[in-house]
Amino acid sequence: MTKLSVNINKIATLRNARGGDVPSVTQVALDLERFGAQGITIHPRPDERHITRKDVYDLKPLVTTEFNIEGNPHRPFIDMVLEVKPEQVTLVPDADDAITSNAGWDCEKNLDFLKSVISEFKNAGIRTSIFLDPNPEMVKFAAETGTDRIELYTEAYAKHYFDNKELAIESYFKTAVVASEFGLGINAGHDLSLDNLKYFADNIPNLLEVSIGHALISEALYLGLENTVQAYLKRLAKW
Repeated sequence: MTKLSVNINKIATLRNARGGDVPSVTQVALDLERFGAQGITIHPRPDERHITRKDVYDLKPLVTTEFNIEGNPHRPFIDMVLEVKPEQVTLVPDADDAITSNAGWDCEKNLDFLKSVISEFKNAGIRTSIFLDPNPEMVKFAAETGTDRIELYTEAYAKHYFDNKELAIESYFKTAVVASEFGLGINAGHDLSLDNLKYFADNIPNLLEVSIGHALISEALYLGLENTVQAYLKRLAKW
């Protein structure tokens, strides 16, 4: 079964809009695990506009499922991850002022850099994943970096799902097949939702994990957090 990791950035955004600690990022993480989430994802950015460095350190001793920290591997980010030692680090090439992640790595162009960074994390016993566009030709360079997994950047799939879901998923399927041939684990994330997740999970081979935040938190406004987590888990179930 594909694991569900919930990105709690939006909880931090809501908290920061008012100040204080409501809603509590740590309590929501604990509740999400209690509701069935199999991982907690955060994406701290340098300006701390949602997840803060304090959140990172506060969450580490509390998360009992998989702790996944995403981010652009600048030196302060690298040092923080090495200190916290989450189960997984996901490397994303987003600009500091990006509203959200908007592209995968050019692994050919950044091969030496990624090799160096990934070796640091792997030497510390941290599983690595790198954000990747659905491009089968990029997979061989991703494999050369030494990463354990790739995370398929699914914005394009979500954008075109209702127009033509078969065409929308085609490049993702091909990329996943090549990634499996290279022995890479496959994660996915960005704009996956209750509407489009099941088709994606049913048609991407060897999908190990999805990381979902914005849609899940938005849907929870109507359904409630526990019901929403359960709804996502049902879409990921294989029966």
